[in-house]
Amino acid sequence: MSVPTVERVEQWLPVAVGDLTGALGDSVTVLPLVVALGALTPASLAHVLVGFGVFQVVWGLRYGLPLSVEPMKALVGLAIAGTLTYGELVAAGLLAGIVLLVVGTTGTLSRVQTAVGQPVVRGVQFAVALLLAQAGFDLALGEPAVAAAGAALAGLVAVVGYRQAAALVVLAAGTVWTAATVGVPTPALPAVSPFPAGGPTLTVGAVEGTLAQLAMTVGNAAVATSLLCADLFDRDVSPDRLARSMGGMSLATVPLGGLPMCHGSGGLAGKYAFGARSGTANLVLGVLYLAGALVAGLWLSFPMALLGTLLGVVAVQLGRVALDTDHLPLVGAMGLLAVATDVGVAFLAGLCCWLVRERWLA
Repeated sequence: MSVPTVERVEQWLPVAVGDLTGALGDSVTVLPLVVALGALTPASLAHVLVGFGVFQVVWGLRYGLPLSVEPMKALVGLAIAGTLTYGELVAAGLLAGIVLLVVGTTGTLSRVQTAVGQPVVRGVQFAVALLLAQAGFDLALGEPAVAAAGAALAGLVAVVGYRQAAALVVLAAGTVWTAATVGVPTPALPAVSPFPAGGPTLTVGAVEGTLAQLAMTVGNAAVATSLLCADLFDRDVSPDRLARSMGGMSLATVPLGGLPMCHGSGGLAGKYAFGARSGTANLVLGVLYLAGALVAGLWLSFPMALLGTLLGVVAVQLGRVALDTDHLPLVGAMGLLAVATDVGVAFLAGLCCWLVRERWLA
């Protein structure tokens, strides 16, 4: 009786070289953002990495696909830029988790997607990109020479054809430099406790951030990821099912010091591009994240100017995606309005403009 079970496991989680290299596809987006968050906010990087490690394994086993597990970029980007406090990030993560769980359970995701047009999503992405670029520039001013060296390294990586890996290479270089100068800390497991870095702070800003994040999550994480699962793997994974996964994942990790997380389509495409074809890639990456959590204190000494370069590279990558639209005036206006005011105001203004256009001007 054990043979069929083993065969099913081998079919669900095969061992292939592509899955080993493909594991890195998700980390291209995740690691630069979470390291920046750990360095610039009270967030505990060790707890954050544990959350990512655990759910990489969970979804690899559950779906048998190299499903992405990424931070909710709008919320994390706003926290890195200082637009949201850590307490507001926690509150927004819990709110987003509740909404996604409810929406996924009731099957109302398609109606939400219809109301929020893709240009509005792109506008939120562009706004976050501008705020990250602004934060990165401020950090780079501390040591311009270090920041310039990081930018040159990122440019070199892009020129040789690995543009998507530029941020990860800069992060790796900074990590090696930090380890050589301050040493590697003694491995230690983070303590399990409720809200180890601080509890939720419910404010208007937290609610606005949640709305902006949900605009991105519905289209780019739930719907787009569902389509990719069908196109790349011939698997029917509904957007509502993905919404339930994301909601439950965020509600489980945020109270324990983790981040609100989603199944980003970009991460799934990245894993596939690096060779991943099964959930084995998730198991590999999950183990690497858990290993990183043991020495998370290393990144607390990461050079701030190089961190500025890192944020700049992430901002450029996010901005390129945001500007891939036929509605550049709306996207650009939302980005500039977010810098002048905040992303919540920009989201609501962009949404109103889009709804007016669709109802009366289309």
